[in-house]
Amino acid sequence: MDFNFVYYLGEQSVQCFIGQTDCTMNSRRSQGFFMSPRPYRLGQRQVANEQTRSRIINAARELLMAYDSFSTFSLDAVARRADVVRATVYHQFGTKAGLLEALSDSLAASGGMEQLATVFRHPDPLDVLTHYILAFSRFWDADRLVTRRLRALAALDADFERVIRARDERRRQGVKVILQRLGEKQMLAPTQSLDEAADTLFTLISFETFDTLAGKERSMLEVAPQVCSLVCAALHLKTK
Repeated sequence: MDFNFVYYLGEQSVQCFIGQTDCTMNSRRSQGFFMSPRPYRLGQRQVANEQTRSRIINAARELLMAYDSFSTFSLDAVARRADVVRATVYHQFGTKAGLLEALSDSLAASGGMEQLATVFRHPDPLDVLTHYILAFSRFWDADRLVTRRLRALAALDADFERVIRARDERRRQGVKVILQRLGEKQMLAPTQSLDEAADTLFTLISFETFDTLAGKERSMLEVAPQVCSLVCAALHLKTK
C-alpha cells in the first residue's frame, strides 16, 4: 500500500478499500471518502517541529559568531536566542553534544560535503586526492568563522571536543583510503610509512592549514592549489 494513500485516506477508509472489513458507513460518509483531519494535523506538527529545530540550530550558529561566544555559549543561551524554553532544546537534541552534531551536519550540508560521495569514484587516485582537497576547501570556506569558533572551543569544552574529534576521524579515514589507493599504484615514496603519510596529509588538509594560508585576504578555494602542491611535495608523490 502506498504510504501517501494511507496518509491521506486514514485507516478506516483504507481497510474498507482493501476488504479487511465490511466497513458499514452511515449515509453521510457513504456519499464520499471520509477524510480524517488527523493526518493534516500531524503534518502541521511535523512542519512546526522542523521549523523549531532549524531555528534552534540557527540560534546556535549565531551565538558562535558573536565576539564573546567563548564565554556565552550554552543551551540556555541558545534557547533564549531561539525564543524557546530550555526543555524544547533538550527534546529536539537531547544534549549539547546532540545540538553540536546537528549544527555540524547543517554546516556539512551548506558546505557541499555530499560531493564526497562522488570523489572516490574517480579511477585515478591522484584525481581522488585532488577532488578530496577541493571538497574540503569548499567546506572549510562555507562558514569559516563558525568553523573556526567550533574548533577553538574544542580545546576548552569536552562536548565540542568529542564532536570535532569524531568529524576529524572521518576525514582521517578518507585520507587512509586515498593513500592505500596511491600505494597500490606505487605513487608513494617507499621511504615513508602509511601512518606517517596519513599524519602528513591529514594535517595539510585541515581547517587550520587552509585558514592560515588564506589569511584575511584570500578564500580557502584560492589556496587549494597551493595545498595540493604542498601535499605532492610532502608525500613525494610520483605524478604523471
